Amino acid sequence: MDNLTPGQKALVEAIRSSPRGGFSNHGPFAVYLHAPMLGQVAQQLAAHMRYHASVPPRLSEFAILVTARHWQAQYEWAAHAPIAEKQGVKPATIRDLKAGRVPRSAPPDEKAIYAFTKELYAKRRVSDATFKRVHKLLGDVGTIELVGILGCYALVSMILNVFRMPVPEGAPAPFREAAGR
Repeated sequence: MDNLTPGQKALVEAIRSSPRGGFSNHGPFAVYLHAPMLGQVAQQLAAHMRYHASVPPRLSEFAILVTARHWQAQYEWAAHAPIAEKQGVKPATIRDLKAGRVPRSAPPDEKAIYAFTKELYAKRRVSDATFKRVHKLLGDVGTIELVGILGCYALVSMILNVFRMPVPEGAPAPFREAAGR
């Protein structure tokens, strides 16, 4: 802490005082220290999306896993798979997602989120039918927040991938590593 700039110290304090309750120099926070102004905004957005959005935590964590799988974000998957299970995502669903399979045994609401997320990432928009299915579940605010969750965790996944953040100590890499630079 003694060697941090004032901006870095402010970022660390903001993360410590967030609902996460602590700072770790792993994951995206380690990268954000090198760009503390971006880190401030990104960590505030992620904290809002995870802890204050109207999307139920189970569906939010499910969407984060679909995003982590899409980006093959090793750290993000390793960090969020246990959280998703704790929030009620079935282990079989988590295994299917990790393997790149459609989670056929998932409940209807997770299937709707899965279809929405996959379609958005593949086509950069969603069909009216896909939108209506999710909107019926989440309403206006929840649908907007779902898109916010997907965008936020796509950003986090890209940062983790570009800066090659290793998985947390003791956790196995969930995906085969893609070819390097």
